[in-house]
Amino acid sequence: MDWDYYTLLKTSVAIIIVFVVAKLITSSKSKKKTSVVPLPPVLKAWPPFIGSLIRFMKGPIVLLREEYPKLGSVFTVKLLHKNITFLIGPEVSSHFFNAYESELSQKEIYKFNVPTFGPGVVFDVDYPVRMEQFRFFSSALKVNKLRGYVDQMTKETEDYFSKWGESGEVDLKAELERLITLTASRCLLGREVRDQLFDDVAPLFHDLDKGMQPISVIFPKLPIPAHNCRDRARGKIAKIFSNIIATRKRSGDKSENDMLQCFIDSKYKDGRETTESEVTGLLIAGLFAGQHTSSITATWTGAYLIQNKHWWSAALDEQKKLIGKHGDKIDYDVLSEMDFLFRSAKEALRLHPPKILLLRTVHSDFTVTTPEGKQYEIPKGHIVATSPAFANRLPHVYKDPENFDPDRFSKEREEDKAAGSCSYISLGAGRHECPGGSFAFLQIKAVWCHLLRNFELELVSPFPEINWNALVVGAKGNVMVRYKRRPLS
Repeated sequence: MDWDYYTLLKTSVAIIIVFVVAKLITSSKSKKKTSVVPLPPVLKAWPPFIGSLIRFMKGPIVLLREEYPKLGSVFTVKLLHKNITFLIGPEVSSHFFNAYESELSQKEIYKFNVPTFGPGVVFDVDYPVRMEQFRFFSSALKVNKLRGYVDQMTKETEDYFSKWGESGEVDLKAELERLITLTASRCLLGREVRDQLFDDVAPLFHDLDKGMQPISVIFPKLPIPAHNCRDRARGKIAKIFSNIIATRKRSGDKSENDMLQCFIDSKYKDGRETTESEVTGLLIAGLFAGQHTSSITATWTGAYLIQNKHWWSAALDEQKKLIGKHGDKIDYDVLSEMDFLFRSAKEALRLHPPKILLLRTVHSDFTVTTPEGKQYEIPKGHIVATSPAFANRLPHVYKDPENFDPDRFSKEREEDKAAGSCSYISLGAGRHECPGGSFAFLQIKAVWCHLLRNFELELVSPFPEINWNALVVGAKGNVMVRYKRRPLS
């Protein structure tokens, strides 16, 4: 059919009118929907989208410090084509930590871990499988397992510090990183790695660690030297553990008390056994989750205690009382009695959580109510974020939040519970609380009870700054300490 010019013009106009009317109806419905519960305020930036990205890349904590007083506990930042909505504070964070995966998902956000952890584990599997794998972690961290781990932790600690002289200076951060790697290797990776293959495996894990760069979050497979080195190390680790797993299975010996054996023995609900690839990936994930948190928190705990004579004396007094009660014995029960040392580590972790941002993808709309009573709708497609590093220092939750004060967690105060279950989020909270917290605190207490009992310590370098540029945030530079050996009588 041949259409003349006027017919084509009228048809085009009609199509445009239909499109505009449809758009107006859609817009009207959208406005009608959001007029009841509005969207969160949006951070204004110039140029649009890119301006916010520039500020965000300079440091999310700086951005939060500047905008939280203006925009409140719920606001959105537009980063290119993404909308990131911050939920800051216990009053608005409950859904973040307690929602089901079908509502708020981790998988899309943390997919960048797959090249490091490997295929078929954690964020490379569907939620039901991931939950079963987390059940394997929980089984490996039950109290009966932790009791055995303590013996291994204390032996590694005693052996390590026996190599120190009568006096000297050391980089406390570097020393604790090495020691935590040794204890984690023995408890998690197994006797074969610790006794025979540690010198081979430790550098490989170091290469894996260095392969997790800030750019890896966006481009995890970008062919840069750090990623290439990571991939080679991952392949070598897989071969080493495949041989260990196969040897253990052939021997039929299940007497080893380590996470490796727990994963080998684990079965899914359908009766399927874990594969060598899955065991290797879960071990790598477990080591990454625990090693950084333990070594970073152990360093900050020591720096604060050594710097402050009052808190150092309180820690010493606790050890003297326990020696009077139990002698030199150190086991799970004795470590469990170290309440002040636990509170000190917990306070260091409040001030310095290694993960400064936690993220989820929104799969279904939900609403939040601010402390002021304002309601906002968080729509599907947004990314929701919260920041332990910022939320843990809110003055309406914690008294003098910038100060190191272990007594804020005492039974008389319990500041972490006063504002609700999401007040302390260094290890997550609710449905997504880290299952390895008990293991990490045991490691830290095993290390520091030995140092307190056997050494006088003095901080000789300035108190450490925070290394905000790292993907996992710890102390910046060296933490130099002068030590002198002495028994605690």
